Amino acid sequence: MNGAAQSGASGGARSDEPARSPADLVGPVFEALRLATRTSHDEVRAVARGRIIAVGAGVAWATGLNDAGFDEVVHASGGVQGRVFDLSERRAGLVLLDAPDALSAGDRVIRTGRVLDVPVGEPLLGRIVDALGRPIDDGPPLRGVARRPIEQPAPGILERSPVRQPLQTGITVIDAFVPIGRGQRELIVGDRETGKTSIALDAIRHQRADDVVCLYCSVGQRHSATARVIDELRRCGALGHTVVMAAGGDDSAGLRFVAPYAAMSIAEQFMAEGRHVLLVLDDLTRHARSYRELSLLLRRSPGREGYPGDIFHIHARLLERATQLDDGRGGGSITALPIVETQAEDISAYIPTNLISITDGQIYLAPELVRRGIFPAVDVGRSVSRVGADAQLPAYRTLSGRLRLDFTQFLELERFSRFAGELDPASREALRRGRAIREILRQPRGQPRGPHQQIALLLATANGAFDKVEPERLVDAVEAVLRGSDRRPEWHARMRSGAQPDEGDVEWITQLVESAGA
Repeated sequence: MNGAAQSGASGGARSDEPARSPADLVGPVFEALRLATRTSHDEVRAVARGRIIAVGAGVAWATGLNDAGFDEVVHASGGVQGRVFDLSERRAGLVLLDAPDALSAGDRVIRTGRVLDVPVGEPLLGRIVDALGRPIDDGPPLRGVARRPIEQPAPGILERSPVRQPLQTGITVIDAFVPIGRGQRELIVGDRETGKTSIALDAIRHQRADDVVCLYCSVGQRHSATARVIDELRRCGALGHTVVMAAGGDDSAGLRFVAPYAAMSIAEQFMAEGRHVLLVLDDLTRHARSYRELSLLLRRSPGREGYPGDIFHIHARLLERATQLDDGRGGGSITALPIVETQAEDISAYIPTNLISITDGQIYLAPELVRRGIFPAVDVGRSVSRVGADAQLPAYRTLSGRLRLDFTQFLELERFSRFAGELDPASREALRRGRAIREILRQPRGQPRGPHQQIALLLATANGAFDKVEPERLVDAVEAVLRGSDRRPEWHARMRSGAQPDEGDVEWITQLVESAGA
């Protein structure tokens, strides 16, 4: 029966080849599909042609692209690139990635058969690129670099590893009270001019000592603001281990939308090589507005505050790609610091609450602290880290728990004491101690502190060394502890290795404080 069936299927011809099961054909079929769709970035294979029927502000509609795939790249007249973003029976909605000045109705549009990708790898370090990875600095062109699609599935559960290594930011209030671990997603949230970008830049600056690759992605910022960031990174020597991606407010909404995904793909390449990456996304409020603009122009249904219903998914699929890989996959990590801007301290707004639910904690910057001249303006009561404490150095965990509680109680007592005439001795002592804690948490911008300096300050505060120092001498006492901890290499090495302070350390630090506060 088998021979007759084979003869009938082949038109009577006989074959000596053994019958092949469907499972045997899976490999060759997928290989044939891969070869059929393989294209390079330099040689674009035209699959089909269409025609532009309408052009809007950063979007266009085309016909004749019935077989186009979602997110496929198309080329239009004048070298304008577009991305298929909306598909219907009669037309395709395109998001334009270049200025549409040279584009008009009737122009030809060509399918490429590939999705949007960006250059990745070591040559990008120290460079300033746009959202498509094209250099916009004075450096040489990128040649012979690998490319990676901007849209990638997030690593699976079995590919991830628990967060177990700290990512030191150099900022005492964060490393002690709101710690961040490698592979964590920690949101930086606050009103305008509260120092959100400054915290991210200080974290980038501090990564030179830890060999962490950094990416700063500017989304919708003014070009002058991005230029100041680049200048600051260059002056402090941090640009060499950083990639800066800029999609300014003057760029198209399409570029602003793809920028965070492109930056994440660049970070993923370093992570795949087993390296640790710090990715700053500044900021996702403007990114959400760009997506809302594109969606409304493409006639998608608006939802709450005009945002489309999938805005949560847009940010979730981006930030889920930041993780700590297990050792079997190289052990690399991406730590994401997305920034979101609030208005009038409203953290319950739509986009902030979405991002708070997606990330592993938030660092909240309070305008009230800014008005009082307290920097960094981190509100300890409203800031939280849901993962980083597990990766925190042991000395931090021993010292910071009690100090955080004392500081929170001090803030409440300080508000009450403004209306109280007389305070009992215990309350006066709590106020004195709280002011000392606030003083060690003050930190000038651009002066990150190492773990040995931070732990020395926490140890002095926890053991009451600052309690007897007069308020006007606190600054001198803090500086003495910072200088003294720098002069002890063995202290530096022990704290980096995760050792706990001993009685001898307490004596030494107490003497430093007493000599400065006398």
